[in-house]
Amino acid sequence: MKTIKIGKTPIEASQLAHGCMRMAGLTSQEASKVIATAYDAGINFFDHADIYGGGQSETIFAQGLNQTNIQRSDIFLQSKVGIRKGFFDFSKEHIVHSVEQILSRLQTDYLDFLLLHRPDTLMEPEEVAAAFDTLFDSGKVRYFGVSNQNRAQIELLQHVVRQPLAVNQLQFGPAHTPLIDEGLNVNMLNAASVNHNGGLLEFSRLHEMTIQPWSPFQVDLGKGLFMEHPDYKKLTTTLHLYAKDKGVSFEAMVMAWIMRHPAKMQPIVGSMNPERIASMAQASEVHLSREEWYDIYCSAGNVLP
Repeated sequence: MKTIKIGKTPIEASQLAHGCMRMAGLTSQEASKVIATAYDAGINFFDHADIYGGGQSETIFAQGLNQTNIQRSDIFLQSKVGIRKGFFDFSKEHIVHSVEQILSRLQTDYLDFLLLHRPDTLMEPEEVAAAFDTLFDSGKVRYFGVSNQNRAQIELLQHVVRQPLAVNQLQFGPAHTPLIDEGLNVNMLNAASVNHNGGLLEFSRLHEMTIQPWSPFQVDLGKGLFMEHPDYKKLTTTLHLYAKDKGVSFEAMVMAWIMRHPAKMQPIVGSMNPERIASMAQASEVHLSREEWYDIYCSAGNVLP
């Protein structure tokens, strides 16, 4: 598994991260196998959130990790806070309290990364900064980032927060490409030219923020998996053909397409199936030419200007 540098930190981690959202549905023995399979495949970065399974995903992860020979120092743990039932909360009190609960569930003294989960329009940057300082100075969190935030929200936060924001989690995949569409259709009047993200891809590269694509197999949260959607039959067929040609799984080809982009993204693998996890790890060794990458992009129905 190849590694990438995470943001402006000294951390070199696996190019793929494993997302633990669905781990609450596993036994500790099943979780142990998932964790060990991911680690053996070279994945040493694990993503959590305090709302995943109501916190149960973190609890099961810790129990599963304890049944492996993997040491805490061998892996990177990331979690997210800020979503509450019916509202968002970036208050200092909530952030600090949430992290303390996360650490207890994960049975660890520190998080490598803490992200703010979805934007809170009532955010007071000074409160976030105070929370981050408290967590950083106490050694409970090493590095910080955000999730699903645009460039203005990041700039507002970074204006006050003294720690560099290292990560932004965003949905991205071959059937969900607004990050790329707007940049390819500059000065056009077509639908793809609509600037949904304000140049967030280029902003992230300029400021050395690592993009962590989530749900890379989905069209969006409402339309489900692109492999099951009638509008993406050509994309699915094209990816299958390239997967066969490269000798890897379909899932690995999706990951390879994402990782081919020079932004050096770190896709999140959310599977709880050990075989699928191992097969997706093969993506790190796949090379796609420019022609092949654009062929896949266009097969999703995108038209180059």
